[in-house]
Amino acid sequence: MAFDGTWKVDRNENYEKFMEKMGINVVKRKLAAHDNLKLIITQEGNKFTVKESSTFRSIEIIFELGVTFNYSLADGTELSGAWTLEGDKLVGKFKRLDNGNELNTVREIIGGEMVQTYTYEGVEAKRIFKKE
Repeated sequence: MAFDGTWKVDRNENYEKFMEKMGINVVKRKLAAHDNLKLIITQEGNKFTVKESSTFRSIEIIFELGVTFNYSLADGTELSGAWTLEGDKLVGKFKRLDNGNELNTVREIIGGEMVQTYTYEGVEAKRIFKKE
C-alpha cells in the first residue's frame, strides 16, 4: 500500500487557524506547529498500525478499516470514529466526545508526499509529510 513507510512532517498549511478553531490554546498551538511529527504506517489487509512520535508523545494506534475506535489528540481532545479507504484516499470521520462536532481527515499521496487534510467547523488545514 502506498501509505506504508516512515513519514516526517515537512510543512503545514493553515494549521494554526485549524488548531485555534479546535479550541487549542495559543501556547500549545505554537508548540504543535513545530512538533516534528513522524508517522510509521504499516498496512496488513484492512488493518493499519500507525506509530506516531512527536515532541509531545509517542503512541501506537491500531485500527481496522470501517471499525469505530476511540482516539485522543496530543492536546487531550477525545474522538470516536473510523477510517475507510475511498479509492486511493484514507478517509477518517471522527466526532469529538466533548461537543459532538465532526473532525474529518483525509490522507492521500500526492507527488510522493503524504498530504493529511483536516476539516473542522469549516476550517481546513493540511500537514504535508515526506517519506524518510
